[in-house]
Amino acid sequence: MLLCLSVDHRNADLDLLERIERRTESVTTALSDTGIARGAVVLATCNRFEAYLDAPGLAPEEALDGLARAADLAPSELANACAVHRGDAVAEHLFAVSSGLESASVGEGEISGQVRRAIDAARASGRSSTELERLFQHAVVVSKQVKHRTGLQTQGRSLVQLALAMVDSRVGDWRAARILLIGTGAYAGASLAALRSRGAQLVSVYSPSGRAAGFADSHGIRAVAPETLDAELRSTDLVVACSSVNEPLLTRGRFDETVTEGSAPFCARFGRLETPEPPRARPRLLIDMGLPRNISPDVAGVAGVELLDLETIALHAPIPELGAELEARDIVRTAAAEFAAVRAERDAVPALRELRAFVDEILEEEVARRRGRAADGERAGEVEAALRHLAGRLLHRPTVRLRELGRGGRAADGIAAVSALFGDAPVGS
Repeated sequence: MLLCLSVDHRNADLDLLERIERRTESVTTALSDTGIARGAVVLATCNRFEAYLDAPGLAPEEALDGLARAADLAPSELANACAVHRGDAVAEHLFAVSSGLESASVGEGEISGQVRRAIDAARASGRSSTELERLFQHAVVVSKQVKHRTGLQTQGRSLVQLALAMVDSRVGDWRAARILLIGTGAYAGASLAALRSRGAQLVSVYSPSGRAAGFADSHGIRAVAPETLDAELRSTDLVVACSSVNEPLLTRGRFDETVTEGSAPFCARFGRLETPEPPRARPRLLIDMGLPRNISPDVAGVAGVELLDLETIALHAPIPELGAELEARDIVRTAAAEFAAVRAERDAVPALRELRAFVDEILEEEVARRRGRAADGERAGEVEAALRHLAGRLLHRPTVRLRELGRGGRAADGIAAVSALFGDAPVGS
């Protein structure tokens, strides 16, 4: 049976998601234990953590307990924040996730790539399974259908695009803004593209893993060395952090109250202007797209620094046009129903194999007998072709019927019927 344990931005706060994602490797290892599941795929993004399990006979409660232990959480704490999907519902959920329908910013496009990378990682580590491969490959196909048929992903904005829109008035002239990008992964590439679409030109990149130079060369920007990071932060107008780290990279100790010339202050909640005051220095803007966090939350308490994190971004996520979303969800439901039907049809395969094996054995014996009797080789070939054609026609209707029984959830009836009729018959009699 397929199981999905889902903790996302709607059910859990950022702190809980962060605590789970810091232990992603231990969670993945624990859930991939062959005593628990035949396969496991973990999807960890900036606003969700999900474990997809191919685990016949595993009770959801056992899976939740395993996840809680691996993530060092109390089972009750996890149970309150974790949604459990099982059986056919897993496909519909993943198809919706991969299409951007469950994202904080509905229709965001990055999630489909994250879904692909999740199954790629599971395959590379030997943690996938045939059933999970089918599930995730189908999810990728559905996300493409939603994108091309509804235009939802062109109407919705990614989280980084939404964040940049929220600070647009604070940045002013994007061409003159000094921007530091932290991270070199897929999300960093998407962030750089979003920055350039707004006209940003003065972008540099820093990588805690040492990959800044390669990323900078391939994208035509400047790399920041570890020893110059603090100086870079002092001269930067905007920081966009999207690196994979277990602990915050930018802590309060890295910041002071020295800021550059600029405009009036802005509320830390990014919602309204404060009471007018005399002109003061322009604050440094920090956007933290990381989960776990790249920037310590207490940095927001430093005068002259404004921090925008995932929680705030999610609160401001727009609602896309209703028609596109409804059409997308209809595509997802239809695809999930077909996926479930195909899975059920495969349950009838054992009956088909037994029936075909019975007929094929009789056929081969009869073909061999006719060959031995025929004096004319050409005539023998015609007889063999006729026999094989006849066998195919005789098998067609029961094959179709067995597949129909499978789709209808009655594969067991078909297996029982074939076994009763042919299983004990003396083959070749």
